[in-house]
Formats: sequence, structure tokens, C-alpha cells
Amino acid sequence: MKTYLEPDEIKLMEDSATNLRDRLLIRLLFRLACRVSEALTLKVKDVDLVSGAVTIEHLKARLHISCPNCHTRLSRKHTFCPGCGKKLDRVTANKLLERKLRRLPLDLETVDMLGNYIRRGGPVVQGGERVIFGINRHRAWQIIRDCADRAGLSKLVDPETGKIHNVSPHRLRDAFAVNAMKVDNSGDGLRLLQEHLGHANFNTTAKYRKVSGTEHRDWYQRLWQKKDDK
Repeated sequence: MKTYLEPDEIKLMEDSATNLRDRLLIRLLFRLACRVSEALTLKVKDVDLVSGAVTIEHLKARLHISCPNCHTRLSRKHTFCPGCGKKLDRVTANKLLERKLRRLPLDLETVDMLGNYIRRGGPVVQGGERVIFGINRHRAWQIIRDCADRAGLSKLVDPETGKIHNVSPHRLRDAFAVNAMKVDNSGDGLRLLQEHLGHANFNTTAKYRKVSGTEHRDWYQRLWQKKDDK
């Protein structure tokens, strides 16, 4: 069973879409490799059709835990405050929203599709803003699943857990990352992929090198090349 989608399979999904909105959703989730939450909050003002780029906003909630006595920052594992030494019967917890922006390039074909969608009145007004898709997360998952079914694609196995899943929005993001690793798995390639995906941790990006299968194969070939050169 497959662990990730190939670009030609995603093209089959696009072709199975019944309208331009659904086709564009599949295209952007793959070509931008954005999270589904990022795609669904994408606004017309975030799209630069002239330069062929999209500004992605990512909001991440973080919990800030501190001692109610001395305000020393704590982890969830602390039972005594490392600052004042008092036993922690209660803590102070504040939810913080971290806002990050990244500007991503788009290929010309996708820029044309996006521009056509906007000109035809596809975006909807929500909260005073023109939003590209105007659908919720559940509907987005339905669209991706249904298009994959119509395209005749099989379910995917998670390479880390072994669990079997339907094709989902995140699998399109995974497909971009694995394909990028197949094209360029150098240090610079990994750095650019990390920036494109918006990963804070390099190790999160590096897992795609393993999934793509190139690192092990290249290592094996180098072993025999050294042996032949002796």
C-alpha cells in the first residue's frame, strides 16, 4: 500500500472535481503545500497575481504556564516551582496566539487558475473580507475525499504508525514535500522546504527525506562506489 500521493495522482483528483472551486482547492493544497486551515483563511488581498505569490497567515495557539507566586515560567511536568521552590497546587495559564506570515511563490498555471476564479466571482464575503473558498474544514475534507474516490485512488498508510487513512488535505501537503525531496534532497533543498512549509523544527522537515526513500538509496550507492574506487 502507498504511503504518499504522486503528482499525476493529484492531477487525477483535479480532473475529477466537479467545479472550479474544488479543483482550485486541490491545486493550492498541493502546489502551495499549505495547511488546510491556511487555505481556508486565504483572502483575495493575500494573492498577488502580478508577481505570482500568495501570503499565508498561520495562527498557532501556545499555552504559557507560570507560577502564581513568582511568575517563573513552568512546564507541564513541574510540581515545584524552580524559582521560589513552592509546591504548585495551582498554576497560571495564559493562551497566546502566535501569528506568522510567509510569502510563497506559485507557478504560472496555478496563478492563471486563481486569477480566473477570482474574476468569475468565486470568492465569498465573510466578516467584511473576500475569502477565496468560504467553506469550513469539514467540507474541505469531504471535497478531497470525494475527489480521491472518483479518481480511483486507494487509501494511504502512515509510514510512522502503519495506520491506514483516506486521502485528506494534509496528504497533498505531504505529497509536495516528498516530491520536493525527490527533486532536491540537498541541505539547501531541505532549508528551502522547511521555509516553504513553515516548520519551526528542522526535524519535522527532515522526515520527508526518509519517506521519499532517496537518503537510504543514495547512502547505499555511495558505499559501493567507494568500494569500486579502491
